[in-house]
Amino acid sequence: MNKHIRPWQRLLAIAIGSMVFAVFAPTIVQATDAPTVQSLSETTTKLQISIDTIWVLITGFLVFFMQTGFAMLEAGLNRQRGVVNALLENFINAAVTILVWWGIGFGIAFGTSAGGLIGIDTFFLSQLPGADGSYILAAPGSTAAINTYTLFFFQFAFAATATTIATGSMAGRTDFIGDLIYSAIMGAIAYPIVVHWVWNSDGWLSKLSYHDFAGSSVVHTVGGWTALVGAYLLGPRPGRPAWGTLPPAHNLGLATLGTMILWFGWYGFNPGSTLSTGNTGLIGLVTVNTTLAAGAGALSAIIFQYTRKGKWDLVYSLNGSLAGLVAITAPCAYVAPWASVLIGLTGGILVTVGIDLIESAHIDDPVGAFAVHGINGMMGTLSVGFLGQAELTLNKKAGLFLGGGFELLGIQLLGVVAIAVFTVAFSFLMFGGLKALGHLRVNSEADRIGIDAYEHGASVWPDVYAIEEKETNCAETTEIEALDSE
Repeated sequence: MNKHIRPWQRLLAIAIGSMVFAVFAPTIVQATDAPTVQSLSETTTKLQISIDTIWVLITGFLVFFMQTGFAMLEAGLNRQRGVVNALLENFINAAVTILVWWGIGFGIAFGTSAGGLIGIDTFFLSQLPGADGSYILAAPGSTAAINTYTLFFFQFAFAATATTIATGSMAGRTDFIGDLIYSAIMGAIAYPIVVHWVWNSDGWLSKLSYHDFAGSSVVHTVGGWTALVGAYLLGPRPGRPAWGTLPPAHNLGLATLGTMILWFGWYGFNPGSTLSTGNTGLIGLVTVNTTLAAGAGALSAIIFQYTRKGKWDLVYSLNGSLAGLVAITAPCAYVAPWASVLIGLTGGILVTVGIDLIESAHIDDPVGAFAVHGINGMMGTLSVGFLGQAELTLNKKAGLFLGGGFELLGIQLLGVVAIAVFTVAFSFLMFGGLKALGHLRVNSEADRIGIDAYEHGASVWPDVYAIEEKETNCAETTEIEALDSE
C-alpha cells in the first residue's frame, strides 16, 4: 500500500482548514475583549518592570562578582603566609553580610525614616509579601519601580563591597573572630545608617539634594575610613620593611586579575545604579564615564610614579585604575565625559600621593585601601560640586567651575564631612571594643609562624611554603631561645 500523501490530498486538507478558520475566526475574535488604552498602559508598565528587574538583577550579580576581584587583589598584594586568610575573609564576608543585611541592615537603610537618620521597619523583610500575596514595589524609603526583593539583593551586593574594603588594609594580622564581628556590625549598622542618609528618599542628605549616584561616599568613603582606623589600631605587620617601602606583592598575576575583575564588576556598580532601563542615554553616559575615568587613572598613576622612581610600576597602575573608578562612582551621572577624564587623572595622582601619606603616618595598609577608596571616594563626591552639569544634576545646579557658584559644592562638602566624622567615630568605637576584648589583633604566635598556619592550618602554596615545616622550625626556634635565656 502506498503510504505517501499525494499533492492533491494536501491541497484539499488546506482548503478545508481554511474554510473552518474563515467560519469560526470572527466568533473567536469577538469573544476576546478589545484592547483599551488602560489595558495597553498596564501591559506596558508590567513589561517595563520586568525588563528593569532583569537589568537590576544582572548588574547586581556583577557587583557581587566584585567579591572575587577583591579576594584576588588582596591575595596578590599580600605576603604568601597570609593569602589563605585574605581569601577566607573575603569569602565569609559575603556570608555574614547577607544575613545581617536581611535581619537589620536593609530596614535601617530603606525602612520608614525616623527624622531622616535611620529606618525603623522592614527588618527581616517581615512585611513581604503583602497580605494578598502580592510583591510590593521598592521599599518605604525607595521609589524604584522594582520589587523589594530585587532591590534588597542589589543593595546587599553594595553592602558586601563596603564591608570587604577594610579586610585589605587589615590583612595578615586580624583575629578571625574579630573579622566576623566587625563585618557583621558594619553590614548591620554602620553602613546602612549612611545609606539611609543619602539614598533613602527621606534621608536628611537626600532632602538636601546631596549627589552620590553609585556610592563614592556611601560605599567607598565609609569603607576607606573604616579601613584606616582598623589598620591604625592594629599596628603594622611583623617583619615589614622600613616605612616608605611597601612590602613586595607575592603574586602580581593575581593582583592584576583581581583588578580587571573589579573594573568589569564596576559596570554593574555604576550603570546598575540607574535601577531602570527607561533612560538608555543615562546608562550610556554612566558607562562611558566609568570607562574613561578608569583608563585615565591607570595612566596618570603609572606616569606619575615613573617620574618619581624611573620604573613602570604595575601595582600603582592597578591602584590608579581603581582610584579612577572610585572617584567617578558618585559623579558618573552628573558630569560630561571630558570631566570624567579629569576626575580619573586626578584620582591616579591622589592614590600615589595618598599611599606615601599613609606610609609617612606609619600606618600599614598593604593594599592602599584608604588611598584608593577613602581619599578618592571623597574627591569624587566633591567633584560633583566642581564639575556637575546643570542639565544633569538633581537640583539643576551647576558645579563651581561651570558657573554654578558654591551651593552644590557646599552640599557635597557637608555630606562628605558628616559621613567621614560619623564613620571615624563609629570605627574607633567598634575596633576599640574589639581590641579591649582581645579580638582585634591575632595572637602573637601568628606573627611568628604566619596567620595562615596559626588561624587556618593551611598554605596557599604548600609545595613551597609547607605549614608543617614552618611550625616545626618555629618550635625549634622557641626551644633554642628558651635555652639561651637560661
